[in-house]
Parts: sequence; C-alpha cells; structure tokens
Amino acid sequence: MRWEEVRERFPNEWVVYEMLKSRSEGGYCLVDEVAVIDRFDDSSAAMKRYYELHRAQPYREYGFFHTSREKLELREKWAGVGPRWTKT
Repeated sequence: MRWEEVRERFPNEWVVYEMLKSRSEGGYCLVDEVAVIDRFDDSSAAMKRYYELHRAQPYREYGFFHTSREKLELREKWAGVGPRWTKT
C-alpha cells in the first residue's frame, strides 16, 4: 500500500508497518510501499508493538509513523555494515 493510501484509510492514527519497497535518494530512504500491520491512537502502544515485531523478526524492515505526516521518509545514517534509518 502506498503512504497516500495509508493516510486516507487510517487518518490521524499511528500505524505499524513493514517496509516492502523503498529507495535511497539524497540521504533519505523514501518508502514507496508498506504493509500495515497494526494501528493505534497512542504512540507508546505503536512503539511497543514495533519493538515486539522487531525482536521476533529483526531482519525485517518494520517501522511506525503517524499518518498526519505527509511523506514517509527516513534520514539515512550509516553505522558499520548496513543502513540505519531515522525519522525526519
């Protein structure tokens, strides 16, 4: 699902998602497609769910974001071998 679709379907909510398709551009990871796993009104609950998923399957690209954000983009930070993403 594209971020625009997520925002329409889950307005003003926190969503926990798996990143399915992304690209690197200008120091940012631009997320093109996600699978929504869960949704929450509260950021703490979303973060807790994210950590549960990440601990169970650390090799998958999970994240959580509020749908009030117009774009789903993450600043790239390189540490060691692989990329690290931070919210922008």
